[in-house]
Amino acid sequence: MTKIKFKDLSFEEMDNKIRVFFLDNYYFDIEKEDLSNIGKFKVNKNSIEFYVNDNKARKRFDFLINKGFENLKNKLTHKKAVYLHQNMDIPLIGLNYFGIIDRNTSLIEVKPLTSCNFNCIYCSIDEGISSKKQTDFIIEKDFLIQELKKLIKTKNCNHIETYINPHGEPLLYKPLVDLIKDISKIKQVKTISISSNSLLLDKPKVDALIKAGLNKFNLSINSIDEKIAKKMAGTNYEPKRILEICKYISSKKAKLFIAPVLLPNFNDDEMPKIIEFAKKINAKVCIQNFLNYRFGRNPCKSLPFEKFFENMKNLEKKHEVKLIVDSTDFNVIETNKLEKPFKKNDTIKAEILFDGRLKGEKIAMAKNRLISIPNCHKTGKVKLKIVRSKHNIFVGILI
Repeated sequence: MTKIKFKDLSFEEMDNKIRVFFLDNYYFDIEKEDLSNIGKFKVNKNSIEFYVNDNKARKRFDFLINKGFENLKNKLTHKKAVYLHQNMDIPLIGLNYFGIIDRNTSLIEVKPLTSCNFNCIYCSIDEGISSKKQTDFIIEKDFLIQELKKLIKTKNCNHIETYINPHGEPLLYKPLVDLIKDISKIKQVKTISISSNSLLLDKPKVDALIKAGLNKFNLSINSIDEKIAKKMAGTNYEPKRILEICKYISSKKAKLFIAPVLLPNFNDDEMPKIIEFAKKINAKVCIQNFLNYRFGRNPCKSLPFEKFFENMKNLEKKHEVKLIVDSTDFNVIETNKLEKPFKKNDTIKAEILFDGRLKGEKIAMAKNRLISIPNCHKTGKVKLKIVRSKHNIFVGILI
């Protein structure tokens, strides 16, 4: 008998197939007939047993697992998912929706996945259950750490903040605690922060995150009123429970920033309530102005920035609290600039790797950078004109 155990895979027996779950939130199916071709088998939660020769079973089952990953899907949306790992020999810099973003400051954004358990009516990146995005991505934890270390070595800065800020909800990333633990071991990193919708937080999770090294929570709480909160989140939401979690975080050795999005004619009257709540628990408030985006959800028109800042000044005066902030309030400083292998209007050759998130988008690689190519239906090597290169985030068009 051969028993094959897994840490990140679990199994669920169905009619004519076995559903394989990866990191809880992703899955693919294996036909029972394909398993029977290996030999008589028995499925357990985190292991599978074959009543045949050890080497034969492992080799043939590994083949089925690798084949299954080609058809990986997101459990929340049932859309295609791509698992990015070290053996793929690709970079993690170049795109704005996964990997690592360096804007030449002491703050580095880390984006380990795409996917969200909310369906916010104002989402600027169209995430969540009703998203029109075609593909989701998840990155191996050790791969992220490897590439993050490489980047930090180039920055000549000993006060790095790593900001875990994915296109989606970071608490859906199962290795999150281990990711934070490994980031905290990088000597140049002094702050680890996270941006979350807070729904998946509870006291044990807060404790685990802080123990691992997380020292700043940015929670997007848009309303204290349950009806408004549910409408804006596009899903079930209990502000009362979330406010208790906020109180708990504030009692710990971690900073808490409450960051509501001001959506005109939706939650205007909630801002004073959120401010007063934050003051009571000694948390900071960073109100964000809702902005209209081409590929986002736009339930209303944005407030002009002049009007937004006028509102913020009035709220500051009334509640005696600072609301208008900039990078200096977060101790973000300029650092060495990351080299850009190409600039806007350059003509380059690149190799297409896989589909992107938007319909018709491809992701390519050239000179250790990833490049987004809209409206592309080609494969293999292509010739591109770079139309965006700011902060090593690249977009190219076919020529």
